[in-house]
Amino acid sequence: MKSMTDHKTSGQSAFSDLFTERPSAGQIVLVVLILLIALCSQTAKAGSPYQLWYDRPAMTWTQALPVGNGTMGGMVYGTPAVERIQLNEETIWAGQPNQVCNPAAKENLPKVRQLIFEGKYKEAELLANEKVMPLGANQNCGMPYQPFGDLWIAMPGHASYTDYERLLDLDNARSVVRYTVDGVRYERETLAPLGSKVITIHLTASRPSMISFTASFNTPHSDVLTGGEGMEATLTGVTSKHENLKGKVRFQGRMTVQTKGGQSSQADGQLSVKAADEATLYVTVGTNVINYKDITGDEEAQSRQRLRDAVAKGYEQLKQQHEDLYHRYYDRVRIDLGKDLYAGMPTSKRIEQFAATEKNGMPDNHLVATYFQFGRYLLICSSQPDNINPANLQGIWNEKMLPSWDSKYTTNINLEMNYWPSEVCNLTEMNGPLFRLIREISETGRQTAKDMYGADGWVLHHNTDQWRITGPVDRSTSGLWSTGSGWLCRHLWEHYLYSGDKEFLREAYPIMLEAARFYTQTLVKHPRLGYLVICPGESPEHGGKGRKSPLDAGVTMDNQIVTELFTEVLQAAKVLGDSNPLLQTIREQLPQLPPMKVGSWGQLQEWLDDVDDPKDDHRHFSHLYGFYPSNQITASRTPELFEAAKVSLQHRGDVSTGWSMGWKVCSWARFFDGNHAYKLIQDQLTLTADTFLIFGTTKQHGGTYPNMFDAHPPFQIDGNFGCTAGIAEMLLQSHETTKEGLPILHLLPALPDVWKDGSISGLRARGGFEVSMNWSGNRLLSAVIKSMNGGTLTVRTATPLKQKGKKEGSYYLYNIKTRKGQTITLNAK
Repeated sequence: MKSMTDHKTSGQSAFSDLFTERPSAGQIVLVVLILLIALCSQTAKAGSPYQLWYDRPAMTWTQALPVGNGTMGGMVYGTPAVERIQLNEETIWAGQPNQVCNPAAKENLPKVRQLIFEGKYKEAELLANEKVMPLGANQNCGMPYQPFGDLWIAMPGHASYTDYERLLDLDNARSVVRYTVDGVRYERETLAPLGSKVITIHLTASRPSMISFTASFNTPHSDVLTGGEGMEATLTGVTSKHENLKGKVRFQGRMTVQTKGGQSSQADGQLSVKAADEATLYVTVGTNVINYKDITGDEEAQSRQRLRDAVAKGYEQLKQQHEDLYHRYYDRVRIDLGKDLYAGMPTSKRIEQFAATEKNGMPDNHLVATYFQFGRYLLICSSQPDNINPANLQGIWNEKMLPSWDSKYTTNINLEMNYWPSEVCNLTEMNGPLFRLIREISETGRQTAKDMYGADGWVLHHNTDQWRITGPVDRSTSGLWSTGSGWLCRHLWEHYLYSGDKEFLREAYPIMLEAARFYTQTLVKHPRLGYLVICPGESPEHGGKGRKSPLDAGVTMDNQIVTELFTEVLQAAKVLGDSNPLLQTIREQLPQLPPMKVGSWGQLQEWLDDVDDPKDDHRHFSHLYGFYPSNQITASRTPELFEAAKVSLQHRGDVSTGWSMGWKVCSWARFFDGNHAYKLIQDQLTLTADTFLIFGTTKQHGGTYPNMFDAHPPFQIDGNFGCTAGIAEMLLQSHETTKEGLPILHLLPALPDVWKDGSISGLRARGGFEVSMNWSGNRLLSAVIKSMNGGTLTVRTATPLKQKGKKEGSYYLYNIKTRKGQTITLNAK
């Protein structure tokens, strides 16, 4: 009997050699024949249009497949003999409620500021490290998100198997493993049911009495207790000490099993099943975390309740509940970029050969559509409306006790990028935990504003964690950046723009106003240029080549964020009829902020001084914040800045870290250059080796891991979300406005040549519109737009429509009056 290492799917070996050079006509015919054979032979995989499919178990964590329900996350390896499912629970973090603030900060910030104004940047940096940053006061720099541990399912006699496959079914949010042992077909279906706090594993076989296994927990945490309670196995522990802060998050994992036929038992924290027809494992974790400042909960009672609630419903009811909730979100947006030409090829191989498929005239457009839906899947699974925490740097999936960057919330782009797809991709409810975090850090940030700056309002620097720290962390070269609060406020305003929900805006407005209050009190006059500036400031994580330190005054990104926040607060006040006295201060300060500038080589300046290096290819291009995600720079309103931003991005280059390439997809879409955006998607969908730590032979690079996780490297989920938003941005934009301030819905603004025919339905646009489109020959055929709130619908297209409109440059513009709930159909001439 063949082992898994010998197993190959039909057509795999033929595909491996087809894309090394441009094929002849005969080779193309051969490819088509092989595809037909593979498609016919893979009927088991053909039932789900969007899935990740593999013909062997996972060797590494970045080959395992993710499931999640916002509270629980699991990574399924799919090994027949000994299954491993790595487990996370959203509130398992090191440490305890705390805040970080160097008590000497307020006294020394003016000194740091003066050194910067004198051009003594390195001296300012050193003083800030000692007297402003938490390390100078022996404080921590934030706590890491930590795993619970692993579930192991050992099935005797299953080491030798055939006909293996594993898949992640995106259309139904389930992981499936299938294989054959001694003529018996086995299947494991793993769900993280939405609406519950458990993970279920359903095991079946093609013949009765063939399900036998043992299941147990283990964990990388120290000093844990394993035990049992009747038919429930448990593992109890507490999170670790980190940077001198004792861990006080207590957790308890708990599982049980239901079977049809056979025998089951529990002893010493291990479940055993013998000769069952089928079995379902229910797994959960409880903690003592109630919220960021309260850890007085009962982890044992919570784990017991979560498990027994699930068991009371049973597998079939949980599955139905899961599917109902999941489809309510996922089915809102459907995308079709063409037929699935490579259904018989493992997803990892498709990623590896993605660029070659276009060169050989058979582009794997279905892989791009899958990647888009995978991003939406990840957001649904890692950020449910009622979660305590939003999706972190790795969503909800992490196997390490000390993950890279602590897998917390980096707020100088990464957390924000996680939620870029939420509105446009019709998943607005997934913003719930992000809005909760913003509300909570607006509370903790008040103390930081007072203690560090002697200011009112609230502030957030470049990182936070479960405990909602808001002070600066790490070194001053990255941490002394105080506009995280302003950036997060744009998510509140964006939600209003998409939804038109005034009640939401009424709740969000005080948060925005108090963030603005902080800046009105901390902006200082630049002694040489006269502008009101943030000082100290920095262009995130980037000092520029040849510069002695990243610290500076009046950095372009800071100026853009404060300008945007002030503008949005004034607009929100107008909508709500507010007349707070602070608004007058904002009106007076707004025109004193530095304008964006074009530098000596045609670039958008990253700093007030013209010191940009044209050879600089740094992953961050923060001075383009005003272009994307903001809309301060547009082709129609600021053409000179638009061209300068393009020059800057051209000089940054394409290939970079995974998340940076996702940002570039969004940006090139905003430049209406679909082919360049698609080139970045190709760069993003480049297979990243994930076994180099084992074998030491291959260096990692930015791209995509075999399980479609984004590779910074290492894994960061923001790249997945950024590219998902970028694909949507290629198909629909609504950031530009008319003279009256109404959003312009630009249909197919950056359609690449390779997506000749296709359709998309359910994208959302600012102004409260839902948009569906189909196109052929790279030309819009029709669009169906639903007006959720009524009002004027303004549409821009490159294709003339049958409606009455006008020509503006190379585009056509149409204004249509709508009623609330009305559906408008637009057809091309």
